[in-house]
Amino acid sequence: MRPGGALLALLASLLLLLMMRLLSCPTDAPARARILVEESRADTHGTSATLRTLRSPATQIPRTTNSTYLNENSHQLTEKCKNLQNDVKSLSNKTKGYSERDYLEVITSIQSCPWKRQAEEYENFRAKLASCCDAIQNFVVSQNNTPIGTNMSYEVESKKEIPIRESIFHMFPVFHFLLQSQPFAEYPYNQCAVVGNGGILNNSLCGAEIDKSDFVFRCNLPPTTGNMSKDVGSKTNLVTVNPSIITTKYGNLKEKKAAFLEDIATYGDAFLLLPAFSFQANTGASFKVYHTLKESKARQKVLFFHPKYLKHLALFWKSKGVTAFRLSTGLMITSVAVELCENVKLYGFWPFSKTVEDTPVNHHYYDNKLPKRGFHQMPKEYSQILQLHVKGILKVQFSKCEVV
Repeated sequence: MRPGGALLALLASLLLLLMMRLLSCPTDAPARARILVEESRADTHGTSATLRTLRSPATQIPRTTNSTYLNENSHQLTEKCKNLQNDVKSLSNKTKGYSERDYLEVITSIQSCPWKRQAEEYENFRAKLASCCDAIQNFVVSQNNTPIGTNMSYEVESKKEIPIRESIFHMFPVFHFLLQSQPFAEYPYNQCAVVGNGGILNNSLCGAEIDKSDFVFRCNLPPTTGNMSKDVGSKTNLVTVNPSIITTKYGNLKEKKAAFLEDIATYGDAFLLLPAFSFQANTGASFKVYHTLKESKARQKVLFFHPKYLKHLALFWKSKGVTAFRLSTGLMITSVAVELCENVKLYGFWPFSKTVEDTPVNHHYYDNKLPKRGFHQMPKEYSQILQLHVKGILKVQFSKCEVV
């Protein structure tokens, strides 16, 4: 063979092989070739073909920067919620005048944090209340805790006494919680609502939720009929009565006795709770309510706050910084509810002139009459209520209710 012959034979063999390869390739060979080129280019840049497929227009890729941002926000929220107790305590410890803005900022933070009942915190707090005050046995005067012949001291005017004679003794109920007798036959209650009178209740649509509660506490004979009921509910199991209302609004139940009976009829079978033994001036008006209801055979029954219970309760809250002349009815009833109920929710507790959105709010949902200055210590009391909320002991409804 000539020297160039071997080279020509080799070239001929390669050409034959190439033609056979082309004839055996499917029609999509060019496309596959392009994919191979793309894969080669991608691998050169350190990116796999799988990731290139994920980046096609039809597939949405998670934006890692956004996920990190959300995680950071979640972490910040968790930390903020953990610090809530300290924030609320700092409000309580303020020695100078309080600012509504300070409270509203803390409440805004509270609203952004999820609330969960903390059974251990609740049990501990209830045990402390029971140890000092024992609402179950002592919050109302009964034939059990106040026998005939007792010289009862008044709550505020402690140097004054009233002898409990038979005629007074028979006004008191007989308690026996173990036998589940009246007046609190179904104790302990599962879900209780304590309804304050704050203007925050207007347009809240909380009425239906309140009425679903097992026991509803209200303060100072508030209106619950007509259009208001959609916001405040109508169910009432116990309502407090300030004796001053009996004198000023109802003329000591003389000429306005019928108006009084008509108004309280809206409360159904509720108990009317009066502080008959807080001041000596309260006693006559409170007894008048009892006799009026008895003579009229009204459905409602009268109970009297026990002065010793209220004294012990004032000392309990004084140890926590509430040093006002007297506790508000709202804080008294909240304390009672924690002992009588497994779950407590507060509505209409709002001592501020505006909402967190800066919308003006009336002092009451039915008027804008302000309380006497210096008589109650609302900011200090409210900071204590906020602490109970953030600890998971009770829940405060700060805004509109969810309507199903």
